[in-house]
Amino acid sequence: MAKHRHETTRRKLRTVPTASKAGMAPGTMQYVGPRAADQTLASLIEYGQDADAFYEKLFTSLEEGHGYQPQHPLLWLNLHGLANIDLLKVVGRRFGLHPLVLEDILNTEQRPKVEVFNGYVFICVRLVSVSEAGEISSEHVSIVLGKNYVLTFQEKPSGTFNQIREGLKSSQSQLRRFGSDYLVYTLLDKLVDRYFLVLEAISERCEDLDDAISSGPNPAQLQEIQALRRTMQYVKRGLWPLREVMNTLQRDEADFFRDETQLYLRDVYDHVVQMIESGEALRDLINSLQDNYMSLQSNRMNIEMRRLTVLTTIFMPLTLIAGIYGMNFENMPELHWHFGYYAVLGLMAVIGLGLTLYFRAKRWF
Repeated sequence: MAKHRHETTRRKLRTVPTASKAGMAPGTMQYVGPRAADQTLASLIEYGQDADAFYEKLFTSLEEGHGYQPQHPLLWLNLHGLANIDLLKVVGRRFGLHPLVLEDILNTEQRPKVEVFNGYVFICVRLVSVSEAGEISSEHVSIVLGKNYVLTFQEKPSGTFNQIREGLKSSQSQLRRFGSDYLVYTLLDKLVDRYFLVLEAISERCEDLDDAISSGPNPAQLQEIQALRRTMQYVKRGLWPLREVMNTLQRDEADFFRDETQLYLRDVYDHVVQMIESGEALRDLINSLQDNYMSLQSNRMNIEMRRLTVLTTIFMPLTLIAGIYGMNFENMPELHWHFGYYAVLGLMAVIGLGLTLYFRAKRWF
């Protein structure tokens, strides 16, 4: 079971981008990732400050979106899955997205970043999650913030933003009172909160592994340590660039975020810094686990070697005595003594018992 978990983790935790798009022209729309979702769905939410200014619709086909016109001030379009490239092209033309933005949306191995374009800002981040079985996975999420609209692109439905959708249904929610920039802050806050859950899960695994190592090291624990190290490298790959993303959004030279929202973005930035510090502490803890494992393993080997040394030391004089009296020279007076055999056995027993008591007093075993 543990071996299967390690193999699954190794398949998911890719840290080096693939070369599948090498040689292609910039702006080429091709999905890059382990596997594209089987179906692409688009959910649309329109909302405003008024109590009745809310509308939600699920698009299951490209034809449903032709000629659609929003009825409320703000719009949030969320796409699950990246298999339908034709749909992405339509969305790109509808909102005037640059071909390089569409290319980055389809590249699930893209490094988290922020890019400012004419009329909108493009944000690329990674969503991490931990399952009930303790397996950690990651997902590529793209966010486009424009004037009165927000576009989000996910590899698959994860349920991360369900609470935000429910909040938009309430006319008393801050999401309804504030603009689209506040919605983007809320989305980023949810993404960042997922890292807290992942780091907490890794911390619990470290604590359990530390207790197991203290009880007795075994090779499976070393494999678990290596898996934790790969996991932390993977989390770091998504977490460290996130600090740069939040720092760029705080500067916001193009004024996509209002001053009120900037205060909330500052709070998210503080959370990211806190998680980076926690991640560094966990990485040190994992390194200490390996050091502890190697130390206990070496100590256990030293104990075994000491026991073997004690046994060898006890039997060395006995072997010497047996070798001397096994030479069968005729002029050895003890060979013809009636009690010689019993005397030699008694001498060997006394020497063996004496050495055993001596080493026992020295606590060598």
